[in-house]
Amino acid sequence: MASSAAGQTGAPASGARRAHPEHSHRRLRERVAATHWRQRLAARRPLDHGYRLVVGAVGGLVVAFGLVTIPLPGPGWLTVIAGLFLLATEFTWAERLLDFTRRHVRAWTDWLGRQRVWVRAAVALATAAFVYGVLVVVLHVMGVPDWVPGWVPLWR
Repeated sequence: MASSAAGQTGAPASGARRAHPEHSHRRLRERVAATHWRQRLAARRPLDHGYRLVVGAVGGLVVAFGLVTIPLPGPGWLTVIAGLFLLATEFTWAERLLDFTRRHVRAWTDWLGRQRVWVRAAVALATAAFVYGVLVVVLHVMGVPDWVPGWVPLWR
């Protein structure tokens, strides 16, 4: 029975579809569109356009905030990815960009995981030095806030 099902679809029984995960599951946009509440919104054209406009505006703001905060300590990239995820619920281009980002982040982490400990330590130190440098420049340009402990205000 299983061989006849594989023969009907024309797909090889060896599991070649697993090589392309986009074929093995529905896209995020399709899963959201299949929900009851989203179908009810889609049935009313003005509400549907308004909803897409709000999702685009909020997602764009989240992505913009994330891009601004990337060099600062904190979850800058995570915020960008969260904004892309929000946009991908309604827009194909954002879903493609999110897939691109997932592939490249996975490739980077896989590559870094295969490296020797000293390479991983060097990458961690370079990242920490970059974040520290950005923090020093931001504090120098914007000034040190009053709530910061006394040992920090080097530029007052």
